[in-house]
Amino acid sequence: MAAFDLVTRQFRRGTRLDNLPERVRVALDERERANEIMARLIQLMIVLLFSVIYFISPKTSPDEAFSPVPYVLGAYLFVSVIGLIWSIRQKLPHWSVYCSILFDFGLLFSLMISFHIQYMQPASFILKAPTLLYVFIFIAIRALRFEARFVIASGIVAAVGWAAMIVYVTRIDSGDNMLTRSYVEYLTSNSILIGAEVDKILSILFVTGVLTLVVNASKNLLVSAVTEEQAASDLSRFFDTSIASGIRQSADRLEAGKGENREAAILFVDIRGFTRMAATMNASDVMQALSRYHSRVVPIVQQCGGVIDKFMGDGIMATFSFDGDRAAASRRAIEAAELILRDAGRWPVEEPALKAIGDIGIGVASGPVAFGAVGQENRLEITVIGSAVNHSAKLEKHNKVLGSRMIASAHTYREALEKGYQGDLVAEIRTDTLEGIAEPQEIAVLALADTTCPTGAPVQEKAPSPVLSPERARTRG
Repeated sequence: MAAFDLVTRQFRRGTRLDNLPERVRVALDERERANEIMARLIQLMIVLLFSVIYFISPKTSPDEAFSPVPYVLGAYLFVSVIGLIWSIRQKLPHWSVYCSILFDFGLLFSLMISFHIQYMQPASFILKAPTLLYVFIFIAIRALRFEARFVIASGIVAAVGWAAMIVYVTRIDSGDNMLTRSYVEYLTSNSILIGAEVDKILSILFVTGVLTLVVNASKNLLVSAVTEEQAASDLSRFFDTSIASGIRQSADRLEAGKGENREAAILFVDIRGFTRMAATMNASDVMQALSRYHSRVVPIVQQCGGVIDKFMGDGIMATFSFDGDRAAASRRAIEAAELILRDAGRWPVEEPALKAIGDIGIGVASGPVAFGAVGQENRLEITVIGSAVNHSAKLEKHNKVLGSRMIASAHTYREALEKGYQGDLVAEIRTDTLEGIAEPQEIAVLALADTTCPTGAPVQEKAPSPVLSPERARTRG
């Protein structure tokens, strides 16, 4: 009984779509429209197949005899083409689908009758022809719309149509119906066995019933899939593209407490004085400025192979990790930082919303990190934890102390050089004490060698006048 209730609930659930969000209904409509076009194409292929078979088959009737088959095929072809064009131009209303079902089976049964007339055979010839098999194809075509009512309508029309064929053969054109009760005689002659014709009707109804159940179950799965797809698409916007893709393709369920160790480079970007500036702006201007700022920085990070870990107001944290090759990660992070510095020089000219924004600060560090999910079961966050994360954040803040725009740990900068970095950043290697770190750290204070941006606008270079170090000379060389 419980199983029966479950089946009943599942069957009814497929018809209740009013509570679905509008975007989900739109996505379902788009899929159903595509399937309707596919159904129309299949119908067109069927009528073309009928036509080819008819025109290449030998004709047994006299040349002067009336041939209704070409006219029926022509009408069928015309209706199929009109239906295809209509379905391509717009979504078909439900009444047009029901009309199409009536046209399809009406023309199919007319074709059966026309064969009997053209070939001057007994009316029982209709019931012997293999054209009945196309009835099942037409019913199956309606399953493409994932609407059980269309399948049911097709099955009912097909069953009623075949019953009409039986009546036509046995009553309307009863001159040679040759009714029999012998199954052998039925198989070896033009005789008609009523039981066999009833079996055909029952087969049509059973196939319709099975397809109805399949379509209803498929509709439930389709609704669930589209709903989850839309939700996943929206939620993926809160993750970096590569992280969202990894979550979808992962064989394991994402859970808090699971993680992996990686060698990575961490890049922090922050706007100088943004908090004070935001206090004097209205909320819309603040959010618009942040949106444009993110739209400039994020593509650069992704272009260089980085993954956006999180947005912290005007701060951006990105991770670079390449199969354990930390030097490659360091190089990509330094290259991304250089591109961001160059791009920042164009913001006042190209981005009206960013005109009020001051300078930026960048910190880059590399080392082992832990990558995974943290939080509670109902609220998870993908994050990176490790000394490299803490170090890069402190390097970014140290720009305020030195009046610079970018600082990297010295070993990260050297790794980038060893991996082939040949950009336009010049470095002053020095040892400083960073806030929150007791031991003095060897750092590389980096600045663009070219202090003029491509638009001609001056770039405010606040880096201290460095003494050329071997690393600087190597970079410039």
